[in-house]
Amino acid sequence: MARFDTSGINKLIDDVIKLGDVGQEIGDDMLMAAAEEVKQAWQKSAWRNKHIATSDMVNSIGFPNKPKTVSGIRTVDIYPQGKDKKGVRNAEKAFILHYGSSRIKGTHWVDEADENAGPKVQEAMENVFDDYLLSLEV
Repeated sequence: MARFDTSGINKLIDDVIKLGDVGQEIGDDMLMAAAEEVKQAWQKSAWRNKHIATSDMVNSIGFPNKPKTVSGIRTVDIYPQGKDKKGVRNAEKAFILHYGSSRIKGTHWVDEADENAGPKVQEAMENVFDDYLLSLEV
């Protein structure tokens, strides 16, 4: 699961929380925009690291249609979904490519993706919030 330095996002999160019920909807929209950025970063990192034997794993990277609440925190899980054409779980392949095995050296491609996604995630979330604020001014 991606974890980011949220120092630039903390103020924004506080502002969304102050919105109350409407804040949950805006917060969910922000999470979904951020999830799309992370998904794209994962796919780019997989391609950069040549983890594309069949493209099944790369093409399966995704997330659900809406955030869920875990221990009181809204979250979106982004990872390779399903199985490839041979029935191998895409998440398992991603894990092995990331950490390695006795025969494969790990590339830590997910860490690279998450690091590259950080600034884009913040920008995407800020854009959603800014759009909300602009809609109030009209």
